[in-house]
Amino acid sequence: MSGRPHCSELLDVDPDEASEELTEVVCLESELKDGQMMEVEVGLHNVLLVRSEGIYSAIGNQCTHYGAPLSKGVLSGHRVRCPWHGACFNIQTGDLEEYPGMDCLPFMNSLSRQTKRIKSMGSRVEGVIHTILLLGGGENGILGLMCAETLRQENFGGRIIMVTRDNLLPYDKTRLSKVMNVEDDSILLRRMEFFHKHDIEVWLRKEAMSLDTEKKKVTFDDGSVQSYDQLLISTGCRAKGLECPGKDLENVKMLETPEDARQIHVACMGCHIVIVGTSFVGMEVASYMTDKASSITVIGSSELPYQKTLGPEIGKVTMMMLAEKDVAFYMNDNVSEVRGENGKVKEVVLKSGTVIPADVLIVGIGVIPNSEFLQGTPIAMDSKSSVIVDKCMRTNVLEVFCGGDLATFPLTMAKDQRVNIGHWQMAQAHGRVAALNMLNIPTELNSVPYYWTVLLGKNIRYTGYGEGYTDIVVKGKVEEQKFLAFYIKDDEVIAAASLNYDPAVSAVAERFAAGNTITKKEAEYVATHIPLSHCKHIIIFSPGRQTDTSTHGHTL
Repeated sequence: MSGRPHCSELLDVDPDEASEELTEVVCLESELKDGQMMEVEVGLHNVLLVRSEGIYSAIGNQCTHYGAPLSKGVLSGHRVRCPWHGACFNIQTGDLEEYPGMDCLPFMNSLSRQTKRIKSMGSRVEGVIHTILLLGGGENGILGLMCAETLRQENFGGRIIMVTRDNLLPYDKTRLSKVMNVEDDSILLRRMEFFHKHDIEVWLRKEAMSLDTEKKKVTFDDGSVQSYDQLLISTGCRAKGLECPGKDLENVKMLETPEDARQIHVACMGCHIVIVGTSFVGMEVASYMTDKASSITVIGSSELPYQKTLGPEIGKVTMMMLAEKDVAFYMNDNVSEVRGENGKVKEVVLKSGTVIPADVLIVGIGVIPNSEFLQGTPIAMDSKSSVIVDKCMRTNVLEVFCGGDLATFPLTMAKDQRVNIGHWQMAQAHGRVAALNMLNIPTELNSVPYYWTVLLGKNIRYTGYGEGYTDIVVKGKVEEQKFLAFYIKDDEVIAAASLNYDPAVSAVAERFAAGNTITKKEAEYVATHIPLSHCKHIIIFSPGRQTDTSTHGHTL
């Protein structure tokens, strides 16, 4: 093995300082070319070995979000992007650089002892009286949590207070429609011990009722008043209910909390259920219930699910996938009445006159911003009652910030078009950017939207901002449930979606993040010239640039 140097030699680490398992890793330098990465075993752990600009580095191979193998992801410069949900990590430090996810990766000689690493954080400093108040926790808590963690990572020594009307610490709301019979503890993002350790106060079951921006005070529903020096508003949105007779009958459900999810799970077992709304949540609930409910009927106001976001092709395949599981669809229709018996749902009447038997009615028809308490304040809002912010998450009122699905903000990749995006990943970025600007560290939001949905165990991934697209270029066949779709506007790709085509969407996201344009012509070339057999190694490239389909990773 004279030609196979130890990993510690490649990494320029003193073998005496490296973990015992790390020094046992060997590879030939010829096995890993510059700009490539590979998975290696270190004891019982997966390690990602990377060579970039002649320098070797080793970090954990499992994404800290949901455990995806980063060796199957996209390597670009000094960071690697997860193939599943787009999280990015610095290959030299393991630090998390783009969300989703909470924690950093272990690196170098710490690899054998951990799979995740919380970035170094401080705590409160005696004598510092500056107070930052974060409104919104529980389901909207990811934004406030990211803000609080970033503040402590940057050694802010003042008081941090997170306030939520919920009875839970911040939790992973994305799982509620995918795994509905979920225990609270399994979805918490951090335990109470974490908040105590870093002196982050959490006030549960407390709702903001009014705000005085001149006096810098918030009044809560229990009559208490809290002053602040800086304020972050992330109270989010709530589900919009039906406006028709019978809307208040028992077993008319909306999915907002873990308790809602559990109740829906129990109520639907062996029953006839009707789902109103064809959003991602509605389709995920239908998917989850296919082996649990007696019958499932979906009511949609448009012709196809996801019609404005993912387009008709993907809407059709979604309907096809669910129809194969006996899900019935009534599209271009709406609920006009909910009929009951003994106070419970019995039938759902549509405007078309169709009557559908129902034991449970699940409503997912939109959201309402939780911004009523801002009425009468000088904080600027748009016609939909969303708060207007800039790229630093600042409102028009000094020291008041806002983010998440309550905010409308300029999206860099959409040429600063003002948008409202309720994605989990974007909310995390909002929290970090707000925190840095609170500390006078000038930082603009440059994140590229990235989200995913799960249908019958299959993941549709999406990146970019496709509103207003005029054309779609598709690689593969949508009806075969294996495709990569490019959304085109003004001869440029503005978004991409895929099914069974990893890590293509992450490659596109990385191209967007670098500020590089993908032309329609490039998209058409990928669609017609890259063979299906290379779908897991697809490289998004510029005209004339070599492509690399090596199994060692995916380089932009």
